[in-house]
Amino acid sequence: MLDIKIIREDPSEIEQALRRRDERIDLSALVAADRERLTVLQEVETLKAEKNRLSKEVGRLRKAGESADEVIAGTKTVGVKIGELEERRGVLEDEIAQEVAALPNLPHPDVTPGGDVTQATVVRTWGERPKDPGENHVDIARRLGLIDLERAARLSGSQFALYRGWGARLEWALIRFMLDLHVDVNGYEMILPPFVANTETLTASGQLPKFADQVYRCADDDLYLVPTAEVPLTGLHRAEMLREEDLPLRYCAYTPCFRREAGAHGANERGLIRTHQFNKVEIYRFAPPEASYQHLDAIVVEVEDVLQRLGLHYRTIRLVAGDMAQQASMTYDIEVWIPGQDRYYEVSSVSNCEDYQARRASIRYRPTEGGKPRFVHTLNGSALATSRLFAAILESNVQADGNLLVPEVLRPHLGGAAVITPDGGRQ
Repeated sequence: MLDIKIIREDPSEIEQALRRRDERIDLSALVAADRERLTVLQEVETLKAEKNRLSKEVGRLRKAGESADEVIAGTKTVGVKIGELEERRGVLEDEIAQEVAALPNLPHPDVTPGGDVTQATVVRTWGERPKDPGENHVDIARRLGLIDLERAARLSGSQFALYRGWGARLEWALIRFMLDLHVDVNGYEMILPPFVANTETLTASGQLPKFADQVYRCADDDLYLVPTAEVPLTGLHRAEMLREEDLPLRYCAYTPCFRREAGAHGANERGLIRTHQFNKVEIYRFAPPEASYQHLDAIVVEVEDVLQRLGLHYRTIRLVAGDMAQQASMTYDIEVWIPGQDRYYEVSSVSNCEDYQARRASIRYRPTEGGKPRFVHTLNGSALATSRLFAAILESNVQADGNLLVPEVLRPHLGGAAVITPDGGRQ
C-alpha cells in the first residue's frame, strides 16, 4: 500500500499520479480524514498534558490540607473528553486504513497513462506467426484424447478442465520442464506452498479487499484457495526483517490457481482459454529498491526463454497504467500466439510492485552499512501459466496427418515421445 506520509506531504501530486491509472480517483475524503486525525491527536496530547497538570494540583492541594474536589471534577471532565477523542481517532484510523488499502500502487513514470489497452507498448516479438488460423485446441485435444471437458463439467461445473492420458502427461511435463529450468538453470529456490491462504496473506499481496469477488473462499475456515502463487510467496516473509546481504531472494513455486473469473466472456474463449482452475509456475524476487528494475528486466528474459525453448511465437508488451493489477508499478505481459484463436493471449504477467506489497506485509531489510530499515521491492512473474500454453502447443504443433509433434524440450519428461497419435499411441 501507499505510505500515508507521502500522501500527506503532497496530496495533489499523488492524486495526479494515481489518476494516470484511473481518472476517477479522488483523495479528498482520505486527506480530510487524515487531517482530522492529526487534529484529534494534537487535542488529545493537549488534554493529557492538562490532565497531568490537574493531577499534580490535586496532590498539592491534598498535601496542603485543602479541598481538591473542584480540581478532581475538572480532571474527570478532561478524562471524558480524552475518551471521546480517542474513540473518534479509532474511527478515523479505521477509515484511513480502509481508504489506503483500496488505493492502487503509483505507476512508474514510463508507464503510458490511461486504460486504453490498444495503447500498450509492444517491446518485442519472437518467432514467426502462422499466416492462417489453425485447428482449435479443443478439437485437437478431443481427437487425441488429451482433455475431457464434458466429464470436467460433470465433476465441477463449466470452465474446468480434466486432463487425461497423454494430455495429463503433457501438462505435467510442462510443469516439470519449467521448474527444472528455473531451479537448475536460473537459480531459484523451489517452494511448494499450501494451496490455501488466510485473509492476512491475501491482503498483504493486494488481492483483498479489492478482488474479493474473484477468489474462492472456504467460509468455515476463513481461508481462500490461492489465485496465484504470488500470494503465498509474498507472505513468505511477512512481518520479517531481512538482511541486505541476503538480497535478492529468488523463489519459484508451483500451484494450481483458482479464480472465479466473474463476468461475461466471449463464446470463442472455450476450452483452456479461460478456466476457473489452472496450473502455474511462478517466479518471485525480493530485491533492494535501487536494483529492482534490473530484476524486472531479468525476469522478463527468463519468461521469454521458456517460450523460445518451446518454439512458440510471442510478443512482449508493457501495459498501460489502467490495465495493471492494483499492486503493480510496471507490468510486462508476454502474449503467445494461439493459431486457432487467430490472436495473442497473455500467458505471463511480470510486475515490479516496488514497496507496495512490502508495506502491506511489513517486509523490511536492514542495510549492511547501517541506517534505518527499508522496505524491500517485490517482483513476480508467471513462468508460466500452463492452460493457454497447452492450447498454443497443440495448435502450433498439430501436423497435417492429425498427429501432435511434441516440443523437443518436453520429450525427456514424456519418456522420449516425439509424436502423440489419435489412437493414444506415441512415436
